[in-house]
Amino acid sequence: MRTERTTRLGVALALALGIGMAPLALHAQQGGSDDFKPVARQSLDRIVAVVNDRAIMASELEERVEQARSQLVDNQVDVPPDASLREQMLDRLIVEEIQLQLAEEAGLAVDDTELNRQVRGIAENNGMTLEEFADALEADGLSLAQVRDEVRRQLLLRELQQRRVASRVNLSEREVERFLEQQGGGVSREQAGQALFQRKANEALEAWIQEIRADAFIDKRLSAAR
Repeated sequence: MRTERTTRLGVALALALGIGMAPLALHAQQGGSDDFKPVARQSLDRIVAVVNDRAIMASELEERVEQARSQLVDNQVDVPPDASLREQMLDRLIVEEIQLQLAEEAGLAVDDTELNRQVRGIAENNGMTLEEFADALEADGLSLAQVRDEVRRQLLLRELQQRRVASRVNLSEREVERFLEQQGGGVSREQAGQALFQRKANEALEAWIQEIRADAFIDKRLSAAR
């Protein structure tokens, strides 16, 4: 028996796995959403963006929009206006595509053992065996193979980001001391160090993303595809 928690498991999975990406803007003025309906790829195969020499198709964008909309509804968060949500998801797809191209150029790959461990962990976190997880995905119109592809994609992004961004983050003892003074107690040195490192890593990641966007050829065709 599927639980309510797993009803939208498939459509929310890609965003739930998102690693190191800029957060989805949630300052929407209007809410509301229809239930998820599978996207008909045949009628949506139009180019919405070109990133260097690769195209992002409208079917990919619409699937990502539905995933985002379902996740926001499940978390009782107002859904941004359709045009705004679509623009945000296209930007996210563009940034991911740039990074995937960089990962390919760097010869990065995901070990099957690690991939299997991650997929099994997702199933266990949802209180299911791998077989039950596959059945739940199938009921949502997806397959375990699709999930494995998405997990592989996100692991590649994480590996690339760690290689390109981690070296940019430097944390001094003085910065930790200053942070502890500002907190006025209640925070250990280890916690302070972790919080500061995460803050600086996020800043470094954002700066790096802006750099790779500036270096890439991007041709957005969103308005023409609607």
